[in-house]
Amino acid sequence: MSQPPQPPHQGSPPPYPEAPAAVPPGYPGQGPAQPAPPPAYPTGPGAAVPPQAPPYPHTPQAPPYPHPPVRRPHAQRPDHPGHHPHQPGPGPAGPLPHDTAHPHHISTDRRRIHLSDSQRGADATAIGNLLLYLPHFLCSAFVVALVSLVFGGFGLILFVAWLLSGALVFHRPTESAIARRLLRLRYPTAQERARLEPVWREVAARAGVEGRNYELWVEDSDHLNAVAAAGHIVGVTRFAMNRLPNGELAAVLAHELGHHVGGHAWSSLLGHWYALPGRIAWRVLRTVSAVVFRVSRLFSCFGMGFVLLVFGAIAYATVSTLYGLPLLVLAVPYALAAVGRRAELRADRHAAVLGFAPMLAAVLDKLHQAEQHQQAQAAAVAAYHGQPPPQESPLSKLLSSHPDHHTRLHHLQPYLRPQH
Repeated sequence: MSQPPQPPHQGSPPPYPEAPAAVPPGYPGQGPAQPAPPPAYPTGPGAAVPPQAPPYPHTPQAPPYPHPPVRRPHAQRPDHPGHHPHQPGPGPAGPLPHDTAHPHHISTDRRRIHLSDSQRGADATAIGNLLLYLPHFLCSAFVVALVSLVFGGFGLILFVAWLLSGALVFHRPTESAIARRLLRLRYPTAQERARLEPVWREVAARAGVEGRNYELWVEDSDHLNAVAAAGHIVGVTRFAMNRLPNGELAAVLAHELGHHVGGHAWSSLLGHWYALPGRIAWRVLRTVSAVVFRVSRLFSCFGMGFVLLVFGAIAYATVSTLYGLPLLVLAVPYALAAVGRRAELRADRHAAVLGFAPMLAAVLDKLHQAEQHQQAQAAAVAAYHGQPPPQESPLSKLLSSHPDHHTRLHHLQPYLRPQH
């Protein structure tokens, strides 16, 4: 048999590893677009096949023909229905940034606290407040006693229950209901608590009181204000919490703490509670009187005189029976307002003694500017309607519960002077 033709210039295979293999493979992670061509060496019998060079490290081999090459993507988590790659969102909202360069910024770092022996008490203004509410209390007791007569034997139980109801002022759930329903306060959020608690802790540490005995509340208001109510409530507006430097916020909280330490908050609430029946009776009597006078106008002057005579006799009998206490009730609001102004000055002094006098003076300036702005707006509205600007009457000044701006600054002057 004849032998198959041999290719021309057939030589021995190149020695390993000098001769390179075919085309070098592509970059790692990418397969060739087409399968590698077969080697150009003969495939007949007796023909030696040259050895191939080993692949490069980490180089994927081409898939066998006739399957198409598989393109390997970069390693990543497989997508599932409804699955979205996790994107790092914003971190948890922390407390509001503090301007440490502000002159009224204070340090709120934790430190050792020395608690004083007297955590709270009742100063002269608190005692005077209770004494001034005494006529209201007696009038209310008279009203409750009259109502109790209607219930017969159960009336005595009703009267005693009213006398003991004043203890609810110091009941924590009752305080929470007062804060939420009457004062329109709410519990602070986590971010607001992170803002308030360090400042409150510093105020309580300076005063030597246990700060955890009080509850911090927030009022959703855009005005600068704060409140101390019942026995353990300290409320502050959202504006004061977010817009004041922490030193000025501490001055506001120290002022409210002064009301609690001096007994102003609980004494005012207790007196107001026991005066409530008398006030309700007074409003009912005033409403009935207005209705009767309107009806009497439909009749002759004789009817009007008869109504006046009846009400005059009732008023005389009431005054003579209660030894003139109803007449004292008419003057009590002015005396209570004067005691309230004195209580505000004592609370200012409490904040100043704790080292917050400059901060409190700055807060008072901001309050004064806000009042002037409101007065300017009211004057502009009155001028637009062709009316004179509103003026505060002397009686309204006597009924004001807060001293004027200049009086409060005058009492802060001893604490604002540099100490030598």
